[in-house]
Amino acid sequence: MKKLILITIVILLTACSGDQGEVIATVNGRDVTSNEFDAYVAFKRIQIRDAKHKTALLNQYLERDALSDAIESKYDDSTKIKIQAEVNDFRRQANISRYFESYLKETVTDQKIQNYYATHEDQYSDTKVHVAHVLIRLKKNLSETERKAKLTVATEAWSKLKASGDMKKIADDYSEDRISAKKGGDLGWLKKGAIDPAFSKKIFEMKKDEISEPFETSFGYHIVKIIDEPKVVKKPFEAVKGDIRYLLRQQTKQAKLDSLKSEAKISLQD
Repeated sequence: MKKLILITIVILLTACSGDQGEVIATVNGRDVTSNEFDAYVAFKRIQIRDAKHKTALLNQYLERDALSDAIESKYDDSTKIKIQAEVNDFRRQANISRYFESYLKETVTDQKIQNYYATHEDQYSDTKVHVAHVLIRLKKNLSETERKAKLTVATEAWSKLKASGDMKKIADDYSEDRISAKKGGDLGWLKKGAIDPAFSKKIFEMKKDEISEPFETSFGYHIVKIIDEPKVVKKPFEAVKGDIRYLLRQQTKQAKLDSLKSEAKISLQD
């Protein structure tokens, strides 16, 4: 079978030049150019080692082309239509993908990403506050007597904290949030809106070194001390650059798609 295929391939010793590159072979009377073969090698991401390797690849390429011709000639019209539909769909997808790959690379530049970051600071900034707390937990289905007992404990802890100012000791002695208690009740920098609404509202209204009276949230009774007042923290450019690039590429692609679609002339037959 291989010999029959090779008979239909003629490799030209004297190549002709043209816009499509040099004609390096013919398969069943159809010219195969150097540009066509080079594009195939690039598409397959093949690293050509030497002239011998290149010749072997070319022979394989031409054999597959001839084999495809031989098989296609045996198909009935229905099968040819189905195969052509697959080829057309691949062509459409390749056209769209390659176009936008190049268009977005040229349009969404690093400078545009930096400009967007600079002009949309509010999107990439968080308001944070540094806070410590003592937590007296409230379990579900507590009786009123039990809730009052918990509040009494929280009030006792608050009174001692107000008197001594020693958040570390009070957290260690009273707080049922043992993770933060080991750090003197320190919860670190908390982002506005990312925590319990009642807790967030309270702490973002307080001043540095202020100590709150016990207040209730879904977790229990809290006593809070503000270590550092709220401040706006801007996210570093490097941390959000990828997100901005994705956003701008999506917006740019959609705008271009809408423009290209508006240029198309499509009509359905009645």
